[in-house]
Amino acid sequence: MAERFSLKDHLFNPQTVAQLAEDFARGVPGFDGDAFTAKALGGFDGRELLERLDWLADCAQAQLAGDFPTMADQLEAALPPPLDPTLRDDDFGQFIHAVPGILAVRHGLEHHRDRALDLLYAATQRFSMEFYIRPFLNRWPAETLARLHEWAQDDNYHVRRLVSEGTRPRLPWAKSVRLNPDQTLPLLTRLHGDPTRYVTRSVANHLNDIAKTDPDRVLGTLDDWQAREVQAKAELDWMRRHALRTLIKQGHPGAMAALGYRQDVPLSARITPATGQVAIGDVLPFTVTLAADVSLPVLVDYRIGFARPGAKTAQKVFKLKTARISAGTPLELTKKHRFKGDATTFTLHPGVHTITVQVNGLDVCETQVTLTG
Repeated sequence: MAERFSLKDHLFNPQTVAQLAEDFARGVPGFDGDAFTAKALGGFDGRELLERLDWLADCAQAQLAGDFPTMADQLEAALPPPLDPTLRDDDFGQFIHAVPGILAVRHGLEHHRDRALDLLYAATQRFSMEFYIRPFLNRWPAETLARLHEWAQDDNYHVRRLVSEGTRPRLPWAKSVRLNPDQTLPLLTRLHGDPTRYVTRSVANHLNDIAKTDPDRVLGTLDDWQAREVQAKAELDWMRRHALRTLIKQGHPGAMAALGYRQDVPLSARITPATGQVAIGDVLPFTVTLAADVSLPVLVDYRIGFARPGAKTAQKVFKLKTARISAGTPLELTKKHRFKGDATTFTLHPGVHTITVQVNGLDVCETQVTLTG
């Protein structure tokens, strides 16, 4: 059996730790890179990904100054060159360079706020400080938001992205942040016209977070941005689709209308599975046939009600097709869904599974198949 991929070992290993040690040895006089490497690698066993980051910070801190202003100077001196400013997207940097953010929170949050924020500003140009700006937003909301308003106009797109990503209500893996849309939407409005996809994707993800609790506010914001005509139409259209993706999965009428998908047209619909039974690990082919008396665009998803222990079910939505129905001409869509038995995030159980077809946010037909072990 092939060895399972380990993200923590991919990110934190002798090569990456040695690279970090070289950075510190180059920037901090007297820093013993070999001792740092030996100590760090020796403490990785039993530690998960984020715990390894904290451990790296522990190991570095042991050789840095005890007072934070001097420590911050050392950390900045040890930073690698900034990420390539000519790139436009997905230049996230390396996790090992999160160490300055961890130490900024540990030692700068309470008594050295401004110096710590300066350090985050420099560090985020090497690795996103989205996790580490959040404690400052909770402890010093007004002062930190004032910084973010400045950073939203920065020349470096990693700094601009931090403004949106660091304030997201539901940032994955991150601690919660006590902000409301009245505080963050002005920042997003300033950023929505950004020329880099790395920033606009973050803005759209941020809106998607807000949409989970305040969909009308998000729809209104998108209408406002369209009226401003600051962003290119194609990019704003992409942002709208990305920002509304959760609402689309839920069949939210306002989101459907915003993307041009009508819910007022009667449809005939049929789903035909190739078999009524499929084994875990196998593929289920099925066909969806749609027809309408008028031509219209359709967004077709399917939702599986997975059998769970105790006669319970768990619903998951999957994309099928974005297409167009021609008046009087049936549209036939085919799909092969694999019931993955080796997924690490979702365990399959034998039993009756329901497949429901959703068109423009409305359930139009369904069928059942039996999943066997």
